Amino acid sequence: MTTPIGLGDITIRRIVEQEAPLFSVSYFFPSLTKEMFEENRSWLEPRFVTEGKVVLCVQSYVVRTPHHTIMVDSCVGNHKSRPARPFWHMMRSEQYEKNLAAAGFGVSDIDYVMCTHLHGDHVGWNTRLENGRWVPTFPNARYLFADRELEYWEQKEKEDATKVPWMTDSVLPIVAASRHEIVKSDHALSELVKLIPTPGHTIDHFSVHVGRPGQDAVITGDMIHSPIQARYPELVHFIDYDGRQGAQTRRELFGRFVDTPTLMCTAHFPSPSVGRMTRWGDGFRFVEHGRS
Repeated sequence: MTTPIGLGDITIRRIVEQEAPLFSVSYFFPSLTKEMFEENRSWLEPRFVTEGKVVLCVQSYVVRTPHHTIMVDSCVGNHKSRPARPFWHMMRSEQYEKNLAAAGFGVSDIDYVMCTHLHGDHVGWNTRLENGRWVPTFPNARYLFADRELEYWEQKEKEDATKVPWMTDSVLPIVAASRHEIVKSDHALSELVKLIPTPGHTIDHFSVHVGRPGQDAVITGDMIHSPIQARYPELVHFIDYDGRQGAQTRRELFGRFVDTPTLMCTAHFPSPSVGRMTRWGDGFRFVEHGRS
């Protein structure tokens, strides 16, 4: 079980679905040169890179405030057809549901599901298979989608649904069930929970800022995938919608919170996945929570 993070009257818990080396480094970060990798190999291996593959954690964050229980992103999900990603194709794993229960949550406890963006490994548990139909996993939740993000992926689904199967099985059933809310990527749910526009990886990606100054955290989503992108913010990911914008997003967000107590709750860094940003040359260093 992961350790809860307390921030005043807010608690954050990680719900891990999978943690493993999944993609080759050169594929995942096509602009990472051999020289850059060699310069950083000593701290990247074996925690963040193992046998030439990037180690990734696939997880949700559940935020409990005095008024709401919020899930940020919902991982890959079971029974989802993902032939382009064999390690996610037709998964039948009990780990996610067991970890959710171990953290003290049932599916009926979730008030909001906030999808930082609409990629398949962030929306999968939005739905579950019931009698051959995709139904909302969290029956009492409102699912928050950024307006331009949803519009973009709905158009992609109309053009060729086979290329975006997660829209068909994990997003559009939520829309059909009228469980969704379309918001701007700077939407404020409350004084304790606010969205921050962090575009680049996708067209209208957002991160989630929770807490009060001095006791706060940013749940990043995929605006960063590995701490090597902190040191080199211009390092693009292989499926970034706009790599240049993604780099600008990283510099702006980390510049805003660098050398402060604000925690970064990352989507895909290996466990413990949470830390703070400090300066490192022209970039930033991710310092894991509990370490100096």
